[in-house]
Amino acid sequence: MTDAVHPLLPVATPVLHRENGSVQVGGVDGSDGVVVAPAPGWLSALLPGVDGRRTQQAVLVDAAGEGMDPTDVAAVLHGLRDAGLLVDLEAADLLASDAGPAAAARTAAELPAATVPGGTASLWRLRRAATVVVEGATRVGTPLAAVLAASGVGRVSIRDQGTTVAGDAVVGGLTAADEGRPRSLAAADAVRRASPLADLRPPPEGSADVVVLARAWAASDPLVAGLQRGGVPHLVATVRGGTGVVGPFVVPGRTSCLHCADLHRRDADPDWPLLAAALTAADAPPSGATTTCLLTAVTGALQVLAYLDAAAAPVTLGATLELRPPDPVPLMRRWPAHPGCGCLTGPEVRRHGGSGGAPEHPAGVLPPRRPETADGHG
Repeated sequence: MTDAVHPLLPVATPVLHRENGSVQVGGVDGSDGVVVAPAPGWLSALLPGVDGRRTQQAVLVDAAGEGMDPTDVAAVLHGLRDAGLLVDLEAADLLASDAGPAAAARTAAELPAATVPGGTASLWRLRRAATVVVEGATRVGTPLAAVLAASGVGRVSIRDQGTTVAGDAVVGGLTAADEGRPRSLAAADAVRRASPLADLRPPPEGSADVVVLARAWAASDPLVAGLQRGGVPHLVATVRGGTGVVGPFVVPGRTSCLHCADLHRRDADPDWPLLAAALTAADAPPSGATTTCLLTAVTGALQVLAYLDAAAAPVTLGATLELRPPDPVPLMRRWPAHPGCGCLTGPEVRRHGGSGGAPEHPAGVLPPRRPETADGHG
């Protein structure tokens, strides 16, 4: 930590006055906290100003100008940081936020989740530089896009050639008033409701950091082969019948691909190619309970953010999560590379960061290649 970082105490952090005159910061719901005892009178004036807009050195200088002891202020900040309550920003994190008081208020709520408590923030800038394309303005695709935009992803584009029908309406997505409108335009309005300043422009071909495939049987979409050849990471997030399916997350050249999963299905059922053709002969009607669609959308968004943040490997690399509310625990299925596919024999292609110069993942983020056994064909 240096004096140049901008300390932020998230606005939702509880500040509680105890009966003995001490003040407790955080420390509820099992999280760590700090108790300042006895609490100096200046503490209630200090904490709201720890808002990430000033460097630590500026906070201390301003505190001294207001009659506070800089040593005591530094001790409070140190204790908050040790407890993981402070987020240390860099000036670039603030510049990566939209301008205006409303945008600043939205950022204040989102920024702590896109940073590392007690460390220097960088994840927010990765999100702001990223581009995500969602294929399918479905009951999963549209709210998923809205969640990504609200979570700080800089450009979110939804592609869909269809027309909105009554069954497309879902909380956080298309509405009943959108019936008859082009789904792509209605979906753009849904994203704007969540993040009014989101960049919704279609990106140049092949420049997306991640493409989310939100249609029911995306593996059979001709688009997928192009994504695989172009090295564009892609994720399935959809509802099939009453089941939400998130994954596999495919990083071409590093993980098994969607064709691998199809080959495993064929191995389990020789009639699968015929069944797949029937399933994809026409667009699937809107399906899935609202709870299933929203759980799938949020789970899919978390997988995308895990990849963009480069902080942890998405759990759906080479795997699917199946979501069946009210059961809160998803079923995981592994989809290893199929020996008949060959998707891991060519040169590795990396696309992450193509739209905004974001760095690639650290070497250890993606899992090592190791043989696994497929445990299902759902």
